[in-house]
Amino acid sequence: MFWHKGKKSKQKQSTQQGDEPKVRSRVFEGDRTLWIIFTVLIVISILVVYSSMAKMTYDAKSNMSLFDALQKQIMHVMLAVMLIFVVHKIDYKVFMRSAFIFYLLSIAGTIAAYFVGVKINDSARWLDLGFMTIQPSEGLKMATILMLARAMESRQATINNLRIIPTTLRIKSKEFKDVFFNNTIPLVGPVVVSCAVIMPAHTSSAAMVFITSLIMLYIGRVHRREIFKFFMVVFTVGALGIAALTLADAGRIDTAKKRIIKWKNEWVQETTAKNVNDISDTQRALVAIREGGLVGQGAGQSASRVLVIHPESDYAYAFFVSEYGIIAGLILILLYIWIFFRAMEIGQECRRPFPTLMTLGLGVLITEQAILHLLVQVNLLPETGQILPLISRGGSSMIFTTMALGMIISVSRTNYNNKIGR
Repeated sequence: MFWHKGKKSKQKQSTQQGDEPKVRSRVFEGDRTLWIIFTVLIVISILVVYSSMAKMTYDAKSNMSLFDALQKQIMHVMLAVMLIFVVHKIDYKVFMRSAFIFYLLSIAGTIAAYFVGVKINDSARWLDLGFMTIQPSEGLKMATILMLARAMESRQATINNLRIIPTTLRIKSKEFKDVFFNNTIPLVGPVVVSCAVIMPAHTSSAAMVFITSLIMLYIGRVHRREIFKFFMVVFTVGALGIAALTLADAGRIDTAKKRIIKWKNEWVQETTAKNVNDISDTQRALVAIREGGLVGQGAGQSASRVLVIHPESDYAYAFFVSEYGIIAGLILILLYIWIFFRAMEIGQECRRPFPTLMTLGLGVLITEQAILHLLVQVNLLPETGQILPLISRGGSSMIFTTMALGMIISVSRTNYNNKIGR
């Protein structure tokens, strides 16, 4: 199976030869590469937020000073460091046992945000906890991956021939009941519920959860026929849901339509000279990337921090390139891709399906969000609202991305301990 293809370590080979490996305990355990990537990204986040927040602090409508903005981001970074340290010390079995509780809390929080949440940029996705605002849907994306990984582990013996979608529509038939209640609901039910709950406020996040789930099903050896059936069912239901929201003018469907129309027009309409105040957010990002050139204009020297809308969040990558250049921007994207490959290698060394699927799912989620963010910056996709993981300003994203990275490192720590016989 996929998770049984771990490589033999040097320590294991030396043990077989009769030499006892020297074991030194480390404060920060697990995969060193991921620790380095995490450190680089949070340092970049401080630099980007500090420089970009100058726009907000000089805004007449803002009551935040530059020092306040930097202090808040540093507090988020300190919280992230403490969180990843704690999470990476937790055994992955704890994540498996607590997946259902985490999922229920995330569902409840996401739904509550629609009714009693705080609105930011015309979207009610945040809950005010007093000391900070939090976006429960970020946690729900992670919880869905844990639920799917746990359900797939318990079905590994028969997963090759497992039917996850009933072949009959006769609800009262034994075949339908067996497949629907034994496989459909426990296996892909959480995925469907999560997408339905997230979609009204953040369609791109719902799409990310769905795509990541399909990848996990494929890696987990579910038959491609069943994956295709699941895709078609969810796609059809999702299309009907979007049509219903459009007719009812509910959720953020109007915002989504405007973004798609604007994105389409920028591709098909002839470009004419415009005043800088009249160009779209994406066009501002493209100007910032072009001005950055190969090596950038220098830290704190970019004029784009005034030009770009939300340089600290939605357009953090474009702003980063404007200050540090395209070369640094490519290296930054490679770091996110590296997270995925490290997660894949860590997953291959696992002895059980759950940590393999959890690690790969979380790695895909982080990399997928970074790539979506990049595609918006270069106008290959309409605006999605996806921020750059661990770099863009925002406590919720940093907290949950840090937790996801901590879980991956936790699995790598367990793999290492298994190799040396701890």
